[in-house]
Amino acid sequence: MADDSSDDVTELLAAWSNGDREALDKLLPLVERELHQLAHRYISREKPGHTLQTTALVNEAYLRLVDQRRARWQNRAHFIAIAAQMMRRILVNHARDRAAGKRGGGSHKVSLDEIAVLSDERAEEMLALDEAMDSLAKLDERKSRVVELRHFGGLSVEETAQVLGIHPDTVTRDWTRAIAFLRRELQRG
Repeated sequence: MADDSSDDVTELLAAWSNGDREALDKLLPLVERELHQLAHRYISREKPGHTLQTTALVNEAYLRLVDQRRARWQNRAHFIAIAAQMMRRILVNHARDRAAGKRGGGSHKVSLDEIAVLSDERAEEMLALDEAMDSLAKLDERKSRVVELRHFGGLSVEETAQVLGIHPDTVTRDWTRAIAFLRRELQRG
């Protein structure tokens, strides 16, 4: 994930945090590929025949990232971690809207609705995973963040450790225990 431009990204994130709008314009081309890869990871979990365009997810996440006025970005990994969290929230909200519509709840349009097809079964799976993640967060917020960063954000053990300020061995232990917890929760549902 890190490359020669990591220092540039960190500097631009700091400038953006301090209100420099030009820094944001310079930042996007440096992180756009990673945002697309991140969105692709989410979308690749869709069942065959059901698509959600990567670009739509990136654009929606980007719009939310731009609205982050008080964020104090630490580095590239921190930025990607927040983007992963936003993409997960976008997909979960989309799944909730689909489930509400299925129950006759008169769902409102979400920007992804026009270009996304998410099966009812996949929406239910997304909601079940989100509920399991919420349960994990209530028991252990750090383990929940580890899953979010590693699974949804695609960060390595080392990058996750850096973002959370913990040792890589702790990330590995948390990851193993969190995945076991999530499997048990999903099997119950």
